[in-house]
Amino acid sequence: MGTSRQDYLDTLTSRFYGTVTITKSFLENEIYISTSKEKLIDICSYINSTFQASLSAMICNDERSLNKYFKIYYVFSLPEEDTFLIVNIPVSEQEPVFPSITPKIPAAHWYEREIKDMFGLEPVGHPDPYTLVLHGNFPDNTYPLRKDFDVQTRLPHLESKLPFKRVEGEGVFEIPVGPIHAGIIEPGHFRFSAVGDSILYLDAKLFYTHKGTEKIFETMPYTKALFLAERICGVCAASHATGYCQAIEKVAGVGIPPRAKFIRTILLELERLYNHIGDIGNICAGAAFHLGSAHGFRIREYLQLLNETITGNRYLRGMITIGGVRFDINNDLKKYIVTLLTDIKKDFKELTDIMFASSSLMDRLETTGRLPAETARGLGVVGVAARASGIGRDARVNHPYAAYREVDFDVPVFYNDGDVYARVRVRVDEVYQSIYIIEQCFDKMSEGSIKTSVKELPPYRQALSYVESPRGENIYWIMTAPDNRLFRYKVRSPSFCNWPAIPYTIPGNIVPDFPLINKSFELCYSCTDL
Repeated sequence: MGTSRQDYLDTLTSRFYGTVTITKSFLENEIYISTSKEKLIDICSYINSTFQASLSAMICNDERSLNKYFKIYYVFSLPEEDTFLIVNIPVSEQEPVFPSITPKIPAAHWYEREIKDMFGLEPVGHPDPYTLVLHGNFPDNTYPLRKDFDVQTRLPHLESKLPFKRVEGEGVFEIPVGPIHAGIIEPGHFRFSAVGDSILYLDAKLFYTHKGTEKIFETMPYTKALFLAERICGVCAASHATGYCQAIEKVAGVGIPPRAKFIRTILLELERLYNHIGDIGNICAGAAFHLGSAHGFRIREYLQLLNETITGNRYLRGMITIGGVRFDINNDLKKYIVTLLTDIKKDFKELTDIMFASSSLMDRLETTGRLPAETARGLGVVGVAARASGIGRDARVNHPYAAYREVDFDVPVFYNDGDVYARVRVRVDEVYQSIYIIEQCFDKMSEGSIKTSVKELPPYRQALSYVESPRGENIYWIMTAPDNRLFRYKVRSPSFCNWPAIPYTIPGNIVPDFPLINKSFELCYSCTDL
C-alpha cells in the first residue's frame, strides 16, 4: 500500500513537533503547513527529499492589511496522492528578509528573485540574488505587487546597464542576439560566449515587457478578469481560461456539469494538437528542413480553422467560461471533428515518417541540446521538456481535472539525456494521444447542461488550480477579496520553470544549433513576463 495523506501529515507532525501548524483546506487535496522562518529550510528540504515532492510554485502575498505580514507560500506536489503540501511563513515589513531555499532546492531560484523584485523581500543566502524582472530601470524601493503600489502609477524610466557574466580566455568572443528578433516574437536577449562555432556559455535575459498582469487582476471583478486570463498567452488561451475558471469554481464551491468537463477536455486537447504540430514545424524550420516546416504549418492551419468552426476563434477564445462552457457541440459538429482528426492523423503520420527517414534532419536532432534528468529535476522543469528527460510529470495524471479521470491515455516519457530528438518524439506521441482522448470524450459524454451559475465569492478564500498546457504544467493560486474581487491571482507558467534550463543545454553545441534547441522547448515570453 502507498503512503496516505494522513501518513505524510503524521510524519511531518512527529518530525517537526511543536514547530508546524497543519491546516486542512476546504479542498481535501490542499494542506497548509505554517511554520517559522527559522524552520523553513529544514521543512522544505525534508518534504522535497524524503517525500520526493517537487516544488511546483512559490507565491508571495501582501497580507499586511489582514494580519500585518507578507506571506510566502511554498507549493509542493505529491503526485501519487494528488495532494499539495503548502508550506507558508510570515515575513514582517520591519524585517523584510526570508531564508533562501535555493541552495537546497534549485527550482526555487527564479521564484525567490521574482519575490525580491516585486515585493522587496530579500532571500538571504541566495547564490545569485540579482534582479530578475525589473532590470534596474525601476526606481529604488518600488515594489509593484505590494498593496500600497497604485496600479495607475506612472514611473520614470531610468537608464541602466544589465549585468552579463563574461567568459574570458584566448579566442573567446561574444555573440549578442536580441532583444529584438526578426520574427514576431517578444524580446529576449541571449549573449553567447564562443570559441569558433562552439558555444561555451549562454547568458539569457528576459522580462523586457513586464505588463503588470497580476496587479491588474486585483482591480477587476472576477467575471471580467476571465478575459484577461484568456489573453495571458496567445496560443494557450484554453489552458489559461480553464485554470482561471477552475480557481473561481473552487473558491465558490461549485462543480460544473459533466458534459462541460468533457467539452473543456476536448478544447484543451485541440489546443495541444495545434501547438504540438506547429512546434514540430518550427523545429523543422530551425533545422532548415523546409518540407517538414511547410507541412507542419499546413496541418496546424487545418486545426486552427477547426478551432474557429467550434468556438468562433482560431485560438479557442470565448468558449470556456466560469461554471462550464458557453456553447455546446452538436452531433453534426462532433462527426465533422472526428472525421477531420482521422484525416489529420494519417496526414501527420506521413509527415513524421518523412522526417525520421531524413538522415540530415536526424543528424541535427540527435544528441543536440541535451538536458539530463538530474538537471531537469533539480530545476523543476515541466511539460514536454521534463518528459523528454525521463521525468513522468503531467498534471492530467498527477492532479486530474476536467474529464481526465474519465479517459485512458499514455504519457510518453523518454529515458535518455533529453535531446531535441526526444522532445520531438514526445510531441509526436502526444499528438496521437490527444486525438485518442478527444475520441473517448465524444464516446463517453452524455446529454445535459453545459453551465452552472456562479454568483457570490466568499472573501479571503484560497485555492490552487492546475492545467497541463501544451508547454507543461500551469499553476494558479487565488485568494478572493470582498465584493467579488480578487485579492491575489498568481500565475506560474511552464515557461517560467523551463527558461532557466535553456543555458544548461547549450554548452558544447554549435551556434547554429541554438535556434533548434530553443524551438524544441518552444517557451513563451508573454506568460513568463507577466
